[in-house]
Amino acid sequence: MVLRIFFPQCCNQADSGLLVGHWMPGHDSAVVLAVIHYPFIPGQVKQYLQQMRSQSGVELSVLGSWSIPKEGQEHMESFLRDLSTIFPQDCWLQLSRTIGKMGFNCHVIYQDLNGSTTSCKAAKKNGKIKGCDRESGEDNEEELGDEEKMILIHYEQRKVMQSQLHPIEVPDTDPPSELREVFQTVARSRPLFFLDRYDDGPLKSTHWQSQGREASIIVELLKQASVPLCLLISWLLSKWTRICNFSVFNLYPLRFLSSKLSTCDQWSYRTEHMRTLSSVKPAAGHAPFMRKANILVSLLVDVALGVLLMSWLYRDNRISIIANALLPAADHVAKELEELLQWLMGAPAGLKMNRALDQVLGRFFLYHIHLWISYIHLMSPFIETILWYGGLSACLGITFALSLLSDMVALLTFHIYCFYVYGARLYCLKIYGLSSLWRLFRGKKWNVLRQRVDSCSYDLDQLFIGTLLFTILLFLLPTTALYYLVFTLLRLVVVMFQGVLHLSVDIINSFPLFAVGLRVCQPYRLAEGVKFRVLCEEPGTALHLLMEINPLKCSAVVQRYRVPTYSCYPKDSWAALVKKLFVGELIYPWRHKTTKSD
Repeated sequence: MVLRIFFPQCCNQADSGLLVGHWMPGHDSAVVLAVIHYPFIPGQVKQYLQQMRSQSGVELSVLGSWSIPKEGQEHMESFLRDLSTIFPQDCWLQLSRTIGKMGFNCHVIYQDLNGSTTSCKAAKKNGKIKGCDRESGEDNEEELGDEEKMILIHYEQRKVMQSQLHPIEVPDTDPPSELREVFQTVARSRPLFFLDRYDDGPLKSTHWQSQGREASIIVELLKQASVPLCLLISWLLSKWTRICNFSVFNLYPLRFLSSKLSTCDQWSYRTEHMRTLSSVKPAAGHAPFMRKANILVSLLVDVALGVLLMSWLYRDNRISIIANALLPAADHVAKELEELLQWLMGAPAGLKMNRALDQVLGRFFLYHIHLWISYIHLMSPFIETILWYGGLSACLGITFALSLLSDMVALLTFHIYCFYVYGARLYCLKIYGLSSLWRLFRGKKWNVLRQRVDSCSYDLDQLFIGTLLFTILLFLLPTTALYYLVFTLLRLVVVMFQGVLHLSVDIINSFPLFAVGLRVCQPYRLAEGVKFRVLCEEPGTALHLLMEINPLKCSAVVQRYRVPTYSCYPKDSWAALVKKLFVGELIYPWRHKTTKSD
């Protein structure tokens, strides 16, 4: 049997006393949590442990004794050993430290039902613990058949208490591992660590909090002072939730007036997370706390960046500069589009086009460009006012301003969207017509009721008319396909720019800034596992190991604690997207994955 004792490093220099901790059944392991110093009254110790059991929910007990040599305490070890009769345990540990040695002298006392005790000294020899002597009033002696080995695992109590092993979710059917149970035992024993943080009380103990009572008092005072601030923030969040609910309810009909109103989506997203912060009850788990902390930090960073953007916009009259540069930019884009259409109406790249259809499509699109430029010039006196009031939205957060910018880009490039829709519809009709006529030549037809292709016999007149239509559509297809290709590329450029804006909004809203900051500043808080290294291997002492925490990788932190947001990624895969572009179906990259299609 291998007996593992998890011993806190803060107790290495503790005064002689009793070891308080928890036996882990089924693992042959014990976790030492504190050392209660001598002198003490056994009745007070029992009452203290009973109080700690009720507060922490951990089955705390006296594991054994701890002694360190001091003047005037020569017989302290034997005295503490006799206390095993007052605190009955199946296994009583006796740990002592000798001056000049790093290792501990370890004794294990086993007590049976008759009250007799068996002492096993952990003398390290060839990696085994050998030798047992029976201490009893009876004449016969009983030897332990199995060789024993004791391993002392030193751990840093503060880091283990504040850290969280990943993955957090453990199936209820599976028993917790030994390492996870150690972390849970230390984490649930907070009342034991914080009860005497201001004074020693009737019992003086040593644990990680013992040397930092002054800091604990300062922290507690700060917590008490922050209570009114927390109440004020909660009240403001509740008011903000009501305002956002009312605003979203009023703005919801506007979603039908535009093909994409990302500002309203951003407002809805912000309302949902405000409701999460204000209405979710505090949970004891680590993940709910991290989620709420990430949401709160992302909101604060969002608003801070928005305020910085707003201060930059309203400084040095930048709003007027942007408004004055917007109209020349629109004229330049219109001029470039006109030159592009003139190029398409000629012989683009030496291609022979259908001149009649080419002229009709070119003039049709040129007319739309002139209409759009007229509209821009008509709105030019109000552009500066619109930008001035639109810049105020940055106080709600930079994500709100980016969403509003995406909507403004969609409105300013509405003519390009119209060109794409016209070209895609014409191209799709020709592709659909050619596929139907090709099915006619093969003697097939599309069964609408059964949604399948069936065999069919056609007359000679039907085949003749189908041949004429197929020839006309086939010769008109290159001209339509060229216009469709050009305007699809223009539309994709606009969509890529909007995608960058939406990706920036999604990163700001979903990036777990608090968790990443915790990983950088306190990497032990997010633990992926532990590693052990040999701390001491002296003859005559047990094997001493040091348990160190392996922090979780930054990529795993981002992936695990990423806040779920409304994804702006394409609904279909890349293969389906290319297929839709080839057949001429309209592409709506902003459609959410949960949106139902007609």
